[in-house]
Amino acid sequence: MRNVFWFVAGAVALAVVCFVAAIIFLKTARGFSAHAQPSGVEKWVARQARGMAVPSGAKQRKNPVPNSPAVLTEAKAHWADHCATCHANDGSGQTEIGGNMYPPAPDMRKRDTQEMTDGELFYIIQNGIRLSGMPAWSSGSEHDEEDSWKLVRFIRHLPNLSQSEIKEMQKLNPKTPEEQQEEQEEEEFLKGASPSDTQTHENQHHH
Repeated sequence: MRNVFWFVAGAVALAVVCFVAAIIFLKTARGFSAHAQPSGVEKWVARQARGMAVPSGAKQRKNPVPNSPAVLTEAKAHWADHCATCHANDGSGQTEIGGNMYPPAPDMRKRDTQEMTDGELFYIIQNGIRLSGMPAWSSGSEHDEEDSWKLVRFIRHLPNLSQSEIKEMQKLNPKTPEEQQEEQEEEEFLKGASPSDTQTHENQHHH
């Protein structure tokens, strides 16, 4: 009985010490700020957690969508419209949103992503990753699953993405109202509208 008491007391003491150490760390470090870069330990834990979060059966799934130019073109457009806001057109994660997340959006051209199985990538697209900013995109439909498998094909293509493809994708990226208006003004100017006409249209738009 006495041994049990000392075991419980030791466990409670260890928990208290860990809690106090965590508080001291947060106060002397940067708290929960997303500006900080994840430490090596955090990255290792995150990778292990990601691996454990994907069921073993899901990891073994094969991509049923064939690798063809048509599939790649469709996936490229889907990526530009839905994924590039966080992951960038080239998969680097170098965007305002992706770069300021905690952890930052990964460079999907690198080994950590490319060495994952097709099944793992598909599962993450469909189900997201908790506490990472990666949402779940599954709606439960077969069409939705097919789109996710096509995105897996595009992710495999990211290391070989050309500059001409990136320029094509920029035309498909979501536009802010200001960008849409600027494009409209440029289009009207190229069609022969004078600067005064464009300004008049802009004033009418705001009113």
